[in-house]
Amino acid sequence: MNKIITEITPLSEKDCFYLVDRTKDEFNFPIHHHDEYELNFVEGCGGARRVVGDSIEELGEFDLCLVGHGIEHAWEQHECKSRRIREITIQFSSDLFGEVLLNKNQMCGIRNMLQDSSKGVAFSLQAIMKVYSRFEKLVKAESGFDQMIELMCILHDLSGDSGKRILASSSFAKAKVSSDSRRVAKAQEYISRHYREELRLNDVASLVGMTPTSFSRFFKLRTGRSFSDYVIDFRLGTAIRELMDSTTSIAEICYECGFNNVSNFNRIFRKKKKCSPKEFRELYQKHKKLV
Repeated sequence: MNKIITEITPLSEKDCFYLVDRTKDEFNFPIHHHDEYELNFVEGCGGARRVVGDSIEELGEFDLCLVGHGIEHAWEQHECKSRRIREITIQFSSDLFGEVLLNKNQMCGIRNMLQDSSKGVAFSLQAIMKVYSRFEKLVKAESGFDQMIELMCILHDLSGDSGKRILASSSFAKAKVSSDSRRVAKAQEYISRHYREELRLNDVASLVGMTPTSFSRFFKLRTGRSFSDYVIDFRLGTAIRELMDSTTSIAEICYECGFNNVSNFNRIFRKKKKCSPKEFRELYQKHKKLV
């Protein structure tokens, strides 16, 4: 199969970051990934579609997203009618701040946000409006030092956005799932190893030494999802990765990922992703290039 294009960014070892401010009349860059972090602001993108991993969302007039190392992403024309789209892209390497600095207490918010970016992070409109003027200052700053200060302020402000959302699923991004709860972590590890099999709430609750009712409440409180929703999302993310990376039939992927029948798989897929498994595969296939 063709592979998703790998972008070689223009960053050199001596650069803090790469910045481009452009106005264009359409989105035409294919789905791609790269090693660097990318903070991408778009204005005039109403009706466009953002693809980050297994997340596909139609956009309003503004979009701001942070993507990290290796996650596939693109902004697609879709229903966007605007012929004046402004895009500000900032790319920076994973070692820009250094491990020592990132581990300081004052950097906790930025550190956690950068970790989440391996699955893509979308920011609320309120946060976008808050940093809008900072982007203008960053673009117009005369010195690289001033630009660096503005970038850090932008990242700091965004890290405090209570409305920010993680986009791609952990199972799709193959991201390590971590939890500050030993019981939740044990349950998540069990799900990751047995998602192909029938998973019963009673069995997992017993595994972590809790009653089903108590575990159900505890799990949702700690993860934000019910046990059944978490299992479905994990299976779905794994299935979508297979749709992208293999030529395996949709029916085979359905059963290999723990779904009990194809019609149920299609129904859940459409409900969660607003398209069918076939349509999702075709979306990625049309953007694939040989590299």
